[in-house]
Amino acid sequence: MTQAQETKQDFKAGLDGVVAGESRICLIDGNAQKLFYRGYNVADLIVHSCFEETAYLLLKGQLPKSAELVSFKASIQSALTIDPAVCELATKLPKGTDKMDALRSLVSFAQHFDPDSKDNSTEANFRKATRLIAQTLSIAAQLPALAEGKKPLAPNPAFSLAQNFLYQLLGRDPSAAEAKIFDQCLILHADHGFNASTFTARIVAATLSDIHSSVTAAIGALKGPLHGGANQEVMKLIDSIGSLNKVESHMQEMFATGKKVPGFGHRVYRNCEDPRAVLLRASAEELSKAKGNHDLLDISQAIRKAVTEHSESRSKPIYPNVDFYSASVYSLLEIPTDLFTPIFACSRMAGWCAHFIEQHENNRLIRPEELYIGERDLAYAPIENR
Repeated sequence: MTQAQETKQDFKAGLDGVVAGESRICLIDGNAQKLFYRGYNVADLIVHSCFEETAYLLLKGQLPKSAELVSFKASIQSALTIDPAVCELATKLPKGTDKMDALRSLVSFAQHFDPDSKDNSTEANFRKATRLIAQTLSIAAQLPALAEGKKPLAPNPAFSLAQNFLYQLLGRDPSAAEAKIFDQCLILHADHGFNASTFTARIVAATLSDIHSSVTAAIGALKGPLHGGANQEVMKLIDSIGSLNKVESHMQEMFATGKKVPGFGHRVYRNCEDPRAVLLRASAEELSKAKGNHDLLDISQAIRKAVTEHSESRSKPIYPNVDFYSASVYSLLEIPTDLFTPIFACSRMAGWCAHFIEQHENNRLIRPEELYIGERDLAYAPIENR
């Protein structure tokens, strides 16, 4: 076998099934339908932990002691206020700027005002990560107001990150149930192994670049509809259907034309439902009951039933992923659809920063090979003879 044939044999489109590195941060057990952060089942974390504690766990590798958590929360609170220059830039973006584009630009711009900007030590990266986790949520919450030239609400120092986001966005104190469910959403989206955006962050980190550059690149990767952007597409699908009695005909039309149904299928959870989707479905049910609004959940469940029956009839079962029920949950929380993917970025910021720090701890430049499939040894022709 020639070297070219051996390379072809090893080639995996999309790096499917290829192990690209080691990590102690996240374990995805697709067979057992479980997800672990630093050894802790995420199903336990959403019950017993909070997003701040989970972020500390991801960054530091262990659950904080009481004093450590108090200190970490204080650092987060002190970082919630955005530099006025960042807010001013937000008001100068073109009208109608995509919220993910705005978030990407503002997170990148925020680097210029970080006191540890030029320090790439582990200690400084932890401080920058803490600020990024706080500031990304604060920026996202203020984007609608800033886009309209309005003055956003200042963060409430007595509130958690989840409470503050809803408070600044909605202009009212969130209920205890709303704050708890949104906090759980942040935990559920915080990390998920070497997904596209996290791998992007690690590639940038491996060049020994800075943490802001790394997470800015990750935001760009998350924006894509095949990654984080799928949650917005789910909401657009629900809105386009409009009512429960139109689900069947709409879905049959999608199946007939071969259109992909957003919020279904996962590269890792091939033979089971995404465990995050299971937990988010429970949150959607709780919110629907609390708000007396079952329309979104009913339509979602009908879509799921149609996809399940269609895929099983073709012997290719497809299951909901994290994006499917997050759309209903966010909508029930009164969050605008164009903020769904930015919220994903806010949650995943904790994971991206953890992976950045881990990559720097035992770094090796990530430089895969390519399988060249183009022509060879072409004769150069002068421009007048072409």
